[in-house]
Amino acid sequence: MQTASTPDTDQSQTAPIPPTATAVLNISQMKCAGCVRTVETRLSQCEGVVSATVNLVTEIAAVEYVPSQVTPDLLEQTVTAAGFPTQARNTDMTQAAAQSWVAQKAAEQRTCIRQVAIATLLLLFSTVGHLKHLGWLEIPILSSIGFHALLATLTLVLPARAILVDGWHSARLGFPNMNTLVSLGALSAYLTSLVALLLPNLGWECFFDEPVMLLSFILLGRALEERARFRAADALRSLLNLQPTLARVVSRFETSQSGIEIPVEQVQVGEWLRVLPGEKMPVDGLVATGQTTVDESMLTGESMPVSKQPGDKVAAGTLNQSGVITLKVTQTGSDTVLSRMIALVETAQTRKAPIQGLADVISGYFTYGVLGLAALTFLFWYFVGLPLWPEVMQSALGPMHSHHHMSPMSAAWLVSLKLAISVVVIACPCALGLATPTAILVGSGIGAERGLLIRGGDILEQVHHLDTVVFDKTGTLTAGQPQVSDCIPWDDSYSEKDLLQLAATVESGTHHPLAAAIRQAADRQQLPLLEATAFATKAGFGTVATVGHQHVRLGNRSWLTQADISLDDGAIQTAQKLAQTGKTVIYMAVDTDLVGLIAVVDPLRENAQATFERLQGMGLKVHILSGDRQAAADAIAAQLNLPTEQVQAEVTPEGKVNAITQLQTAGQRVGFVGDGINDAPALAQANVGIALNSGTEAAMETADIVLMRDSLADVAEALHLSRATFNKIRQNLAWAFTYNLVCIPLAAGALLPVAGISLNPGFAGGFMAFSSVSVVVNSLLLRWQFRNE
Repeated sequence: MQTASTPDTDQSQTAPIPPTATAVLNISQMKCAGCVRTVETRLSQCEGVVSATVNLVTEIAAVEYVPSQVTPDLLEQTVTAAGFPTQARNTDMTQAAAQSWVAQKAAEQRTCIRQVAIATLLLLFSTVGHLKHLGWLEIPILSSIGFHALLATLTLVLPARAILVDGWHSARLGFPNMNTLVSLGALSAYLTSLVALLLPNLGWECFFDEPVMLLSFILLGRALEERARFRAADALRSLLNLQPTLARVVSRFETSQSGIEIPVEQVQVGEWLRVLPGEKMPVDGLVATGQTTVDESMLTGESMPVSKQPGDKVAAGTLNQSGVITLKVTQTGSDTVLSRMIALVETAQTRKAPIQGLADVISGYFTYGVLGLAALTFLFWYFVGLPLWPEVMQSALGPMHSHHHMSPMSAAWLVSLKLAISVVVIACPCALGLATPTAILVGSGIGAERGLLIRGGDILEQVHHLDTVVFDKTGTLTAGQPQVSDCIPWDDSYSEKDLLQLAATVESGTHHPLAAAIRQAADRQQLPLLEATAFATKAGFGTVATVGHQHVRLGNRSWLTQADISLDDGAIQTAQKLAQTGKTVIYMAVDTDLVGLIAVVDPLRENAQATFERLQGMGLKVHILSGDRQAAADAIAAQLNLPTEQVQAEVTPEGKVNAITQLQTAGQRVGFVGDGINDAPALAQANVGIALNSGTEAAMETADIVLMRDSLADVAEALHLSRATFNKIRQNLAWAFTYNLVCIPLAAGALLPVAGISLNPGFAGGFMAFSSVSVVVNSLLLRWQFRNE
């Protein structure tokens, strides 16, 4: 039986979604993917949290939350209580905060150098212990059991203390991590050796050098890994360093004065600032007085200096090279292009690629699985393996031990324990956790240096699946600034200059782009405007004005036909030939006679053809959408060697969205390239939106890839970088999975019965450290690859 809905039911169905905000948290002491999952789980359990994404490499979390239900302070306290000291920060990184971040990273690097020195020294001492047991070298004192017992104790208490404390703390909270595994392995080896030393009647052998070697490998690996992360974050650090801390305020009426220096954070929109040669622009603004050249390479990747005149835009962080200028402030703080770039790069480094999802799921349960495997390894060899294959005992103990001096039970216990410890320490969730963020960090850094801003790992994966790229024509493929290409007199009484001067005079009363092109052409030839009156314009047709005693009319063929002006066949044929080459033809009449034709063209951007060829060489199909008439679009297609079916003309902004939707419905993955001004809906509809000329708000907000330079060549470069970065992610994940699938069985003694090969805990720790470092180094190879291209 149906019943009418109650008011409450209706209300619940239409309840508005509460507005959300994003908090950025700085999180320390995360060591592996297990830590990442712990933090994400704790954050997601907080009431009011919509989503939480944590990045292991950059040590930040982006949390979307409902402000009425939870606060950043509460999120900070929750994560800190879970064992990861956390500090909420303002999403708008100020100059002071930026300097503090850079100084903190530099201090961490100094700590890394000390850690490398300590780890190398420990590795040296533990190797001496191994050489003595192998019978190769014996050094007084350094080879003694007492020395290695003391060394192992000091190692656990001093340099490895943080690992042990964090491992225990994580296990106690129910979220065991990489440090838990390392601590368990090192303490098991240490305690077993300690029992053997204190109770010699058991007949066990001491292997104090094993935990020292294990921990030294871990410390060395983490120091190298941290160094590599530091290198990977070079681009973001460089962007932060670009932000000046002071600005020189002057009066707009006395711009030659020295001015007053104030912190950049206190500069307000509308104020006037004085910038000297060699100084960075403190904020975004317009040049008010003076001329100079500006190095914008740090924002755009373009090495050539850009000339700046009064009225031109300048961006915060760019370098004033040659002249003293005064600028009027237009954007400050988080609204500057530089701040938006920093925000984009930071966001990109937080967003994960979907391909990382499987690795995250596995990493979350990895530690439990490894502990279970270690227990199974011990039980198998103690109760099944060694009784079945007693001849492998000596191989498992290694040349440094002899099972003849201990009871069979003690020997079996020691072998089983060593194999279980090796399983614990060789397993590496770090490599899985680092696979995506390190590649994204390096890739986004390379992009930032070249003016290519890619929003995150999910975009990299989308780019990898693209098979079609659609270009908007006007303002994207073309410069968006029409130019006069032909001026053809049709009356012997008029020269080209006469026609251009008359046309510029008539068009001085309108703001149409074609009118601007005619006026600019007259300006270039220094042709003064004539006296004119009675201006009249009919949108879509043309313009008329009275110049002297003559009525001068400019417009399309229909406009002149309506005025009863006869057009001979020769003029019409000439106009049609011009139109077939993509030019817009303007007819010009004086009184009742046709006196000339003016053709205007919006030229293709530089590198348009080379870009299309490169995209097609990458296996991508290229389409063009144009609002122009079919003839102009066909002319563009001919210049770019494109089939006409891949060019659509007379398309409205709404039609662009429909055209992209049709391609997607046909099963194609579409990237759309627009200028970011009126293309926002199409940029949003495409699988990947790419915006040129990114100074516009629409581009920054809507596009998935933002190109700081106004260059078509950067479209192919951005797609190439995205593909290369995604390939690095796949390589890293393949390595991480393969490493664990191969090394864990190896450490568990899979080859003992057939080849007599096993790994001792020290070398197992070395393999584990190598695995993490190799993932980071492989990501850094991306930088080397692009440096050599």
